[in-house]
Amino acid sequence: MAVNLVMYIMNKIKLLFFATIRDRAGVKSLELDIPAEMTVKDLKDKLSTDYPGLKDSMKSVLVAINHEYAFDEAIVPQDAEIGMFPPVSGG
Repeated sequence: MAVNLVMYIMNKIKLLFFATIRDRAGVKSLELDIPAEMTVKDLKDKLSTDYPGLKDSMKSVLVAINHEYAFDEAIVPQDAEIGMFPPVSGG
């Protein structure tokens, strides 16, 4: 009897929270293992589920991957540093 083994490749990332998002998270950073090929949108959905205090923030959060702003469809690369910022307004 043959057994199919499915390998899940995980990606270790570091999340950095800023301003009000840091307050809601209760920490300034987290290290997470996420599935390879996870998008920014998938990551925001995961954080909304795993950390309910962040759910409202994930609707309007600005995300930077390795110091470059990223959109929801961007794939999170291996060993990425992810910054999460509240929306910014100015005059």
